[in-house]
This record gives sequence, structure tokens and C-alpha cells, in this order.
Amino acid sequence: MARTDDDSWEITESVGATALGVAGARAIETESENPLISDPFARVFLNAAGDGLWNMFGMSELPPEVAEAEPDVALRMRARVDYMAARTAFFDGCFLDAANAGVRQAVILAAGLDLRAWRLPWPDGMTVYELDQPKVLEFKSSTVRQHGAQPTCHRVEVAVDLRQDWPTALRQVGFDASTPSVWSAEGLLPFLPAVAQDLLFERVQALSVTGSWIAVEAPGAEFNTPEGRERARSQMQRYRDVVAKAAGREVPDFEDLWYFEDRTDVADWLRGHGWDVSATPAEELMARYGRSTPEGLEDDAPRSVFVSAARSDS
Repeated sequence: MARTDDDSWEITESVGATALGVAGARAIETESENPLISDPFARVFLNAAGDGLWNMFGMSELPPEVAEAEPDVALRMRARVDYMAARTAFFDGCFLDAANAGVRQAVILAAGLDLRAWRLPWPDGMTVYELDQPKVLEFKSSTVRQHGAQPTCHRVEVAVDLRQDWPTALRQVGFDASTPSVWSAEGLLPFLPAVAQDLLFERVQALSVTGSWIAVEAPGAEFNTPEGRERARSQMQRYRDVVAKAAGREVPDFEDLWYFEDRTDVADWLRGHGWDVSATPAEELMARYGRSTPEGLEDDAPRSVFVSAARSDS
């Protein structure tokens, strides 16, 4: 189903289901021999959500009939897990670097099902604000609560749609715009219209004093080019066909979830607004963590850019 300006979703629907798919990748990585990350609740979320397409992304081995029909799918799925592992490690590192530098409030935009508020070794006095759709946060909190886990920081839920007035909601629960903060936008921007992306960063700018940090997974330069769209479309269709074959059901088209529009370059925007910026292409980031795109699948290599920045206003 195509997106609308005021759409919302359960965790098993629309954009919410993508959070379960990412949890599947984190589960596989956590259970691997030499994991980059540890997210013990990723598998718990999959089990709590029940049977669904997201379970395909949490399989250590594909069904034999799928593996035989599509022999390179296992490599493609492994490459996806490697990407998600590197992505998670990048954001974990940015949060902890900021906290170790003295920042004591973090804002996770579109928090999804990652458990950073529980699994990272936050310093004393740290407050982590998690923003997401109400139904997503409710599923997350209730599932973790049933297993008796406790956050390692002061965690504050902010149940709000990021296309709405989330800065007011954030302030109302205690966010202090007069002190430095660290922000993240992970797995978010393609799900926002271009104008909403611009507004998002304008709002972050207004809430960030000197000494604040930000980490962003940004679409690459070819995101909305004809070549880029065709590449994304063919990749998505391939995964849809494989998952549908394995699960025996129709798979939602991610093209209905993403907004393919020309966008402001995130790194350039931040540089122009007083931030010291580092921008790392996805393949370079993966190599930094000892991961790479399998030989022969270079065309499937992710084209996103990982941006980290600190506000200096110099």
C-alpha cells in the first residue's frame, strides 16, 4: 500500500515490518561466530511478532528449495546482514563517543526495535529519548518488560510521528535544548519525503547547541537517478520473489514505502550550518569493520553514506 501523509502502522505492518526485518539481521549477526554487535533481544522481537515475512531475514539458512532455485541468495542475505551489522556498530560507536566526551542526552529518531537504551554501557546521568510511532514503542517496551530487562540509562519514550511536531513533544518530556545532545537518524530518511527530511534537520539544528553530535545514514548521490531507482527496484524485486517463494505469500513492495525524490545532501547541509562533518561511503564503512560485498555482487553493494558530525559553529 502506498504511503500517505498521515499513515501509521503496527509493528507487523508497512514501515513497522521493516524494523522487524532489521531485527532479523541483528539476530543473525548476534548469533554468528564473530559478531560485530550484541543484541540479545533481536530474536525475542521476532518470536513475539509471530509468523511473518520478517522471519526470512532472521534465518541462518534458507529453505533448500529457495537455495537451489536462487544459489546466490544466501550470499546476498549474508551481505545484507554484514551491512546491518556495520551500520549498527557505526551508530553504537557514535553514541558512545559522544557520551564519553561528556554529552548526557541522546535522541534516537525512529528508534525502531534496536535496544541501545538497554545494551550499551552508558555513563551515569545519561538520558536516552526514543522517538517513534506509538504502536512501535508499545510493542518494544511491552516485549522487553515481559523479559525483565532494565535500561542501562534513563530512557524516555516519545510516541510521535516524525512528520508531526516532535520537538514540542520532546521538550515536554524533559529534553534540554540548552545543553549538548547526540542525535541519530538510522534507517529513516528514505521513508520521509524530501521536504520532511529538510524539516527534520532544521528542527535538529534548532535544538542543538555547540558541542552536540549527530550520526546519519544518508541516501547516496544516485538515490533518485534513473539508474539508482532501477537498481533499487531490481534488488527489491529479487528479494520479494525469493521471500514470496519461501513464505508462500505476497511480499509488500518497498517502493511503496520509500520516497524516491531529489534530496538535500546531508553532509553538505550540516557543513553549511556549523558542523564539522565526516562522510563515509557504505562500502568503506563495511571494510573498516572487516566486512565486504561478496565477489560478483558488487552491483548490489549499498550506496548509502554514513555521516557523523559535531557542531562547532566555527
